[in-house]
Amino acid sequence: MTTSRSSLRTANLDDLDAITDLHTRARTAYYRAGGWSEAELTSPEARSRRREAWMGAVQDDVRTVLCVERDGEMVGILAMGPPLDADVDAAVVGQLYQIHVEPSRWGQGIGGRLHAAFVQFLRDASLVTGVLEAWERNSRAQAFYARHGWRPDGRHRSGPGGANYVRLRLERTGSPQV
Repeated sequence: MTTSRSSLRTANLDDLDAITDLHTRARTAYYRAGGWSEAELTSPEARSRRREAWMGAVQDDVRTVLCVERDGEMVGILAMGPPLDADVDAAVVGQLYQIHVEPSRWGQGIGGRLHAAFVQFLRDASLVTGVLEAWERNSRAQAFYARHGWRPDGRHRSGPGGANYVRLRLERTGSPQV
């Protein structure tokens, strides 16, 4: 999908460095706001681990990674696929693993476009529910997902900095609840 200035496409291995760098900048912005030091977030070891994880996601047959490029620059990434938690029924639920937007581009509709791509993924796969985890100190993400209809489902797990990851659930409009 292309607009006059941006395109949404499937990521490939040639995108790994751009994806990793964008992910690093985005997570540094929200984790730093939540109390983590930038040094912990931007170390070469942490970057290497993120790059390996993105390589696995891009190469995985069951996960999908999409990216948005605007004016020749990668400005957003989305990873999605089957649910990771055993208590979620993969026959009716898809998981939004990550959305990251270039912090200098926040508020420009890129996250909304990636979210719409996830909702389309649910539709295309005939899935009625989406799940995701958001770090509880990432108030920006919490507000974004709430605006798009996501609600906490009561499940959480330990996260960095003594804060939990909270699982959120989205029921597609017009779909039966599960």
